Amino acid sequence: MTQRNDTATLEITNRRMIHITDPDLKRLRQLIASWLGSDFSRRNDLEELEEELDRGALVGSDDIPRDVITMNSTAFLLDIDTGERFTHTLVFPNDADLHQNKISVLSPIGTAMLGCCIGNTFELELPDTIRYLKVMGILHQPEASGHYDL
Repeated sequence: MTQRNDTATLEITNRRMIHITDPDLKRLRQLIASWLGSDFSRRNDLEELEEELDRGALVGSDDIPRDVITMNSTAFLLDIDTGERFTHTLVFPNDADLHQNKISVLSPIGTAMLGCCIGNTFELELPDTIRYLKVMGILHQPEASGHYDL
């Protein structure tokens, strides 16, 4: 596993308090509950998402800061190591489509993105390496547009 020597200089936001809207929290809890007892119930991604939700600070949809990644938000990210820049839209699993850069909240990057703010850096652990991604901007957040039910 590759690790950066200067990780101490990065303010990593993993295991951080996240901000989550009430509708997002309810739908994500329903998602987890619907998969319990299924063939997917032993998936680590469900446990990771549940841990994130347990740390979450509940915020009203109309009070969520515009710089927070909520469900169906499109974020502009930077890979700290490679300089690669890309956008991803955080979606529910049924809406995921890699060709359209729609990332499931159950994927490692999706779970890590949830609740991050512009300027946050988060760690993404992959099978053979660790990547550090920084939220550079939010191109779309449904709540900022007055859409509280997406």
